[in-house]
Amino acid sequence: MTNLRFQVVEEAFKKKPLDVKAPSERPCEYFGKKVFNREKMYKYLPKSVYEKMIDVIDNGARLDRQVADAVAAGMMQWAKENGVTHYTHWFQPLTEGTAEKHDSFIEHDFKGGMVEEFSGKLLVQQEPDASSFPSGGIRATFEARGYSAWDPTSPVFIIDDTLCIPTIFISYTGEALDYKAPLLRALKAVNVAATEVCRYFDPSVKKVVSNLGWEQEYFLVDEGLYSARPDLLLTGRTLMGHDSAKNQQMDDHYFGSIPERVAAFMRDLEVQALELGIPVKTRHNEVAPNQFEVAPIFEETNLAVDHNMLLMSLMKRVARKHGFRALLHEKPFAGINGSGKHNNWSLSTDNGVLLHAPGKTPEQNLRFVTFIVETLMGVYRHNGLLKASIMSATNAHRLGANEAPPAIISSFLGKQLSELLDHIELADKDDLFAVAGKQGMKLDIPEIPELLIDNTDRNRTSPFAFTGNRFEFRAVGSEANCASAMIALNAAVAEALANFKTRVDALIAKGEDKTSAIIDILREDIKTCKPIRFDGNGYSDEWVEEATKRGLDVEKSCPVIFERYLDPESIEMFSKLGVMTQKELEARNEVKWETYTKKIQIEARVLGDLTINHIIPVATRYQSQLLKNVENMAAIFPADKAARLSDRNIKLIEEIAERTSTIERQVEELVNARKVANKIEDEHAKAIEYHDNVEPKLDDIRYQIDKLELIVDDSCWPLPKYRELLFIR
Repeated sequence: MTNLRFQVVEEAFKKKPLDVKAPSERPCEYFGKKVFNREKMYKYLPKSVYEKMIDVIDNGARLDRQVADAVAAGMMQWAKENGVTHYTHWFQPLTEGTAEKHDSFIEHDFKGGMVEEFSGKLLVQQEPDASSFPSGGIRATFEARGYSAWDPTSPVFIIDDTLCIPTIFISYTGEALDYKAPLLRALKAVNVAATEVCRYFDPSVKKVVSNLGWEQEYFLVDEGLYSARPDLLLTGRTLMGHDSAKNQQMDDHYFGSIPERVAAFMRDLEVQALELGIPVKTRHNEVAPNQFEVAPIFEETNLAVDHNMLLMSLMKRVARKHGFRALLHEKPFAGINGSGKHNNWSLSTDNGVLLHAPGKTPEQNLRFVTFIVETLMGVYRHNGLLKASIMSATNAHRLGANEAPPAIISSFLGKQLSELLDHIELADKDDLFAVAGKQGMKLDIPEIPELLIDNTDRNRTSPFAFTGNRFEFRAVGSEANCASAMIALNAAVAEALANFKTRVDALIAKGEDKTSAIIDILREDIKTCKPIRFDGNGYSDEWVEEATKRGLDVEKSCPVIFERYLDPESIEMFSKLGVMTQKELEARNEVKWETYTKKIQIEARVLGDLTINHIIPVATRYQSQLLKNVENMAAIFPADKAARLSDRNIKLIEEIAERTSTIERQVEELVNARKVANKIEDEHAKAIEYHDNVEPKLDDIRYQIDKLELIVDDSCWPLPKYRELLFIR
């Protein structure tokens, strides 16, 4: 019988690019076609309602019931014109994915028929069952009530025949059960704090917005090969598989010519993304074979997070249409680059000024320095928390390996900006600045208006790098919800800015000049946050030692890293800013520990099953063939010659016997370790037990299996190999 692996590989070779019919319009003409954006609101809403909605979106004005009813009526008219029959509240529970419950528009007309209705009440609030979503103990299982509430700042959109309404998701008692609710609170906190600091430099500033531009990396694998790998199917990564002789060492895939099937997928994905208002701009081959990237123009952070979650879901659907499976796991293949989701983050004012970009006047550049330094202060004070915000069982495989940043948060500024901060810290204050009559303030600092976006080389090992007018949080994982990192980052910066203003105001109250007070506090903070600045090689052993001396968090255990959410300073920050209560933080950590345990538990069960039911039987069967060959040699040739001719086969027989015996023992140890861990009731302790005593056994078993893959006859091996998974087009 033909090996199933050979069949799926052969089918993969035969596949041709799907013919995707491009829209007749240009992208700018169909952008947002399926989104109830401002253009649609202006068309479908009465003018007075439109103006009130814009006030709600831009200024946080209260949304009253009459406005909601009018908006719902306009939405329904637009939706019906687009063939929509259902609506859903689209939210982001703590499962790392999205959730939706579809309801049709129909209601009884009480005359034996049906009518289509959609009221403001249905738009604003829905009651999905909350009992089966992770809550971390906030609710008992039998307490099922939860609410989703409309977020007007994120536009409603259409998927197939359904109107999707972005919402927050909270428990019956008001605690957040999702990512969006605390994200909105964090964005409000940074808006308030940053606006107050901005008014030192420009009293006309009314609002500060947090911006995000994510870069989504992913792998594509032929669907047939994916289905033939139970580990990929059930865990998102390969739990075994020897390196391909050729992988990424030639650097020939990065920015290379995009394969035809992939290009067809990318075109289809782009069209559908643009119709949904996702401003995708960049597409290219990434470093590893079969790895690619898509990236949009930056947007306001809340919308950017929604768009990233939507794109990941869309990507999976479109990939299947093209005969692929999209892999978003951070490390689906060992030995080659993993996938990240670089978060390019910045702050800007309502009049369009980027606060992390240098200006053209001394006042503007002092503002630039202020926001750079206070961002670093937030990152320094909460470096452990920021690491916890991006840590997961899956991202732990990626961090510190094959060009991903290490699991130590530091910030790369580049030579020019580092020298600028050092100059401000060390220069004599009386010589640093002066007020020259009507000419305004003069700063004796380098000519930072010449600081360009590409003023310095990039440091790929830096988790939080300055890139000219923004910071790039490179440590975020590819399948993560960006909101987790953005909640922690925006809250940390909000706290730093608020603390900065309090101290500056105290000096001003004592009679110090405003500019002098700002520079005094900046000099203090530049010195305080200096440990977070690191422009060197984040992969070196020396950096781990140096980071420890600097007081940075160097912990590598995923469950232990999660503990940073419950540090007193984390609880105080989130509570003070109104982002999350201690109860919410404790609940989220319960979810994180439980999720970590379950992921490792599933991997252990899958690996045990594959080992016992696939690998060992195949290796044993091949061993029997070798034994038969040795017997045949002995029957045909003289003993000395038969022994000489069978020497290699005998060695293989012995190696297979030793490795299969070792694997069987290791699998038994793995099962016993799981049993011990599963008896632990406390989720925190259980997660640590899984990390310390279960997960390491996976790598031990994998090592033995990968060695078997090299010696077992290729025609016998049951699972698609790396050379097939990574190079099929």
